[in-house]
Amino acid sequence: MPIKHIQTKDAPAAIGPYSQGVVCNGFLFTAGQIALDATTGEMSTGDVAAQADVVMRNLHGVISAAGATWADVVKTTVFLRDMADFPIVNEVYASWLGDARPARSTVAVSALPRGAAIEIEAVVAVDASR
Repeated sequence: MPIKHIQTKDAPAAIGPYSQGVVCNGFLFTAGQIALDATTGEMSTGDVAAQADVVMRNLHGVISAAGATWADVVKTTVFLRDMADFPIVNEVYASWLGDARPARSTVAVSALPRGAAIEIEAVVAVDASR
């Protein structure tokens, strides 16, 4: 089964041995995105709302590079360092998704890479011919 690796300058370069996204069998599986600036690779020093916005911008970059939109997102998983941040993250998340309503799981974790407060990954339906 062929796979295609997605790489874009509109999301931070991988900080380990993984791809920003992989297309397989008509789906894009994104790497988890944290609040790294796509240009500088530096971690956002903002609050959880600012970090969530950077995360969503990074996801948007990977999704767009695969030829998809938020309307094509099937499932997201949100990882939070503090579940008390859920309402704030939910507002930022909703502002990016518009009318799209993918399935979503949200879990609290003890730590995330680079001290991030939030990480999000997505599964996206894509045109397999792209």
